[in-house]
Amino acid sequence: MIRRPIRLTVIGDTFLDVDIVGLTRDVGPSAPPVIDVSRRLSRAGGAGLVASMLQLDGHEVTLLTAVNDDQSSSSVVAHLEGVNVVAAELPGRTPVKTRLFEGSEVIGRFDEHCDQPAVPVFSRPDLSCLDDADAIVVSDYARGVAASPVIRARLDRLAGSRPIVWDPHARGARPTRNVTLVTPNADEARRLSGISGTDLSSSIDAADRLRREWAPAAVAVTLGHDGAIVSSSNRHCLFVPSPRQVIGDTCGAGDRLTASVAARLAAGADLPAAVLGAVDDAGEFLAGGGVASMSGEPPDRHTSASDWRPAVERVRTKGGTVVAAGGCFDLIHPGHLRTLRSARQLGDCLIVLVNSDASIRRLKGAGRPIVPQADRAEVLLALEYVDAVVVFDESEPSRTLRDIRPDVWVKGADYLDKQLPEESVLDEWHGRTVTVPLVPHRSTSALVARLESA
Repeated sequence: MIRRPIRLTVIGDTFLDVDIVGLTRDVGPSAPPVIDVSRRLSRAGGAGLVASMLQLDGHEVTLLTAVNDDQSSSSVVAHLEGVNVVAAELPGRTPVKTRLFEGSEVIGRFDEHCDQPAVPVFSRPDLSCLDDADAIVVSDYARGVAASPVIRARLDRLAGSRPIVWDPHARGARPTRNVTLVTPNADEARRLSGISGTDLSSSIDAADRLRREWAPAAVAVTLGHDGAIVSSSNRHCLFVPSPRQVIGDTCGAGDRLTASVAARLAAGADLPAAVLGAVDDAGEFLAGGGVASMSGEPPDRHTSASDWRPAVERVRTKGGTVVAAGGCFDLIHPGHLRTLRSARQLGDCLIVLVNSDASIRRLKGAGRPIVPQADRAEVLLALEYVDAVVVFDESEPSRTLRDIRPDVWVKGADYLDKQLPEESVLDEWHGRTVTVPLVPHRSTSALVARLESA
């Protein structure tokens, strides 16, 4: 039996997101810094971002929103190719939110046309997409769509017949009663509940209070890099830790979690399993480049399992030493650990370059790796002496080294008498290659051989 695609309807405010990326240069002592723009990226924001995510996942997606006939709305709709857009007329101009990046760091944001508009007027025929949906996502950005009386009346009627996931805004509409899940972030949960504090206990108390006041089946407070807390009718809350510690631009992570929860509930998952899978999806989304991967950004030649730039920039600002080490790290053993610990002692931060699954297959054959790249990266990131992990696709990491430009490149002593292709690369910026002793009788190949003979 062939299962039909999941039908999902996203309700909410849509705007245009723009990222301007560049590097600062000084033009003179009396002149302000100048940013040389290297690229400009745009995408549908707000509920449009959620709809885009679900459409890229392969679902049938309808977006119930409000647009007008200005150029920004036209750009938003163009980014929503493949999504069925059902739109009321937006009172006022389309909001545009522009983030300014200096390298990988956000240094400012410009908001245009973000004044509070009137509530858009939807007709009853517009709402037929709700009746046909396997699940509904409300992505409220406090611009009126979620406050529409006819939408709220229809959601009241549909509650209990299908999953409804509501992502609230601190200044937005109160969720309708009996929805399946409400997903505020920690700051929104504290502001909406009136509970102060920034620790985990405060987030749990906020989730419990919102569940009592709003009467959803559950409240999931998202905790950024740490995962999520779920408060339901059970006596104990559920903590879902994030399996990936990703440092960098977290924009869109909450939207990714909300979208994934709704799709998983629509596919039949129970609530704990849906949240668990969605937290993992959000971590994978950030590790894969986050919103930049949805903005027409060309794929990197390497994929950061964590963003190496903050660690490198912090060390370089203080005049410290950046160290990099590389390898496959398949079936991590004490030899790997001692090599990495020794590497970290040579400087002030350690960036580990890891061969991707495809790279290892080319080097070692179809039976390798045994452990997939995401799991290898996760284990390495858990080591206290590893600051970041970068997965690269080439057979050797010369291109990635040129991006990072470490002061020291570390290899095991089995390369002591060999000419490494990376050495000439390090010479480009006067970097140094250092070998460290091997641990006798410790190798992944030996472990694989023993497993095969067992």
